[in-house]
Amino acid sequence: MNRLINTIRPYAWGSTTAIPELLGAEPTGEPQAELWMGAHPGAPSRIDRGAGPVALDAVIDADPAAELGDAAVKRFGPRLPFLLKVLAAGTPLSVQVHPDLAQAKAGFADEEARGVPLDAGFRNYKDANHKPEMLVALTPFDGLCGFRRPAEAAELIDALGVHALAPYADILRAQPEDQALREVLAAVLGADPEAMAATVDEAAQAAERLAGTPGTPFAADYAAYAKAAHSFPGDRGIIAAMLLNYVRLQPGEALYLGAGVPHAYLGGGLGVEIMANSDNVLRCGLTPKHIDVPELLRVVRFESGDPGVLRPEAGADGEELYAAPIDEFRLSRHVLAPGADPRPLDARTPQILLCTDGRIAVRSAAGDTLDLDRGQSGYLPAGERAELTGDGTVFRATMTA
Repeated sequence: MNRLINTIRPYAWGSTTAIPELLGAEPTGEPQAELWMGAHPGAPSRIDRGAGPVALDAVIDADPAAELGDAAVKRFGPRLPFLLKVLAAGTPLSVQVHPDLAQAKAGFADEEARGVPLDAGFRNYKDANHKPEMLVALTPFDGLCGFRRPAEAAELIDALGVHALAPYADILRAQPEDQALREVLAAVLGADPEAMAATVDEAAQAAERLAGTPGTPFAADYAAYAKAAHSFPGDRGIIAAMLLNYVRLQPGEALYLGAGVPHAYLGGGLGVEIMANSDNVLRCGLTPKHIDVPELLRVVRFESGDPGVLRPEAGADGEELYAAPIDEFRLSRHVLAPGADPRPLDARTPQILLCTDGRIAVRSAAGDTLDLDRGQSGYLPAGERAELTGDGTVFRATMTA
């Protein structure tokens, strides 16, 4: 067992206070967006086994079978297949979508063949992997997930009373679902930037007015759009966001985001996020970064539906599982109380433990103990049998055995 020494990513959208408060540290005044736990080469955690801190990806590279287990190496390759994060959104993240595995492999190979530098601002594929992800809210958390039903999106847009948006509402009502959503998103992203900026400003003002009008349908949705527009005035992503389901997660609730599902986190919250070990993102708004419209439209799945808020399911030995249709990661939590029986941990795969409340003790079969206070995390290689005791909450990240 090893305590993780983690890196904080200072992205501009990050909260200045949420991660410092979790860690019991003084805020620096700068945004602190993500705390990374894992072996992603962009910011690997470090562990100290007696010779000083060493990057976890280097530890795994030195002996993948010992760290990950033979079965995991055979299934996922010689790397930790997931990345765990604490995400603290002070302002909205971009509206975005992730490719499936086949799209990621093809897109990465194409850009490599064309010699596109990995750090180029216009590059779409940073690796050949897909990036399904899940977010569990630690505080109330606003987000967008998947397309609304077209008729509902048309009703929401019409109520704004913005003349320039009327054609979009007409399309949403007249065309088959997939065609309507594709056509409207393409039109929004392909519109003249100056004309669209004026339309967005008018729509944002209308949304702010409606959000404050008692009894208005979609009042919470309008409030979210108006707030996002303050961070990204004139951004076409505000209109794209109106096509998506708005959701407010309560603490303990989660969203699973599969390939092709457009989504965004709108800020103001703290959450635990887990994903496949990838950095592939295609953006469609709320960002100054590159937007590749043709590739985006190729990857997006134009299907409407409920955002599918997840709640933990009771499992064996007190474990609460956030079920997801993916093998690269498995996320669960344990809520522990003093004096309760120890909770055994399955040792078949490597795991990362993150304490989000109270204090947790991780005790190995050999009798070693790793104490985790709020905000601290630990790494257990495959085969490390251990159990949990304490008073608090710990999230357990691993993979399907």
